Amino acid sequence: MTKEEFMLIATQEADSNLTTNEGGPFGAVIVKDGKIVGRGHNRVLIKHDPTCHAEVEAIRDACQNLGTHDLTGCELYTSCYPCPMCLSATIWANIKKVYYGNTAKDADKIGFRDDFIYNYIEGKCQDISVLDLEQFGRDITIKSFDNFAQKTDKTIY
Repeated sequence: MTKEEFMLIATQEADSNLTTNEGGPFGAVIVKDGKIVGRGHNRVLIKHDPTCHAEVEAIRDACQNLGTHDLTGCELYTSCYPCPMCLSATIWANIKKVYYGNTAKDADKIGFRDDFIYNYIEGKCQDISVLDLEQFGRDITIKSFDNFAQKTDKTIY
């Protein structure tokens, strides 16, 4: 299959929500060795879960289909530039190549506002109505980290 065909399938995933209303108009596919190994479309509304973005759904599907948490060697085709959460999930999955169709500005024009999250991450937003982030209880929680550091059978991912 060609890149255009993979992007068309990602777009078809997005288009499915125009009739089902499971979530926004976002779709994605994960490709490995020229074959689709994962598919997803936004399912935030149907699952009542704000993490069910198309890219995350496709990553979950690919991981289950391949029996791994490591998608090294895979490519992501997505109908829109990934939001910060989806970018993070893509990086955690070790996907090194992403093809995207629409831009974040295109998403903003139809009501999806990723920009305030980018602003928060970049330190341009200190408004606690967006998020009040406070460290607390490190003396309690660090013990788990210390114990993990001592394990000889740990897996770092």
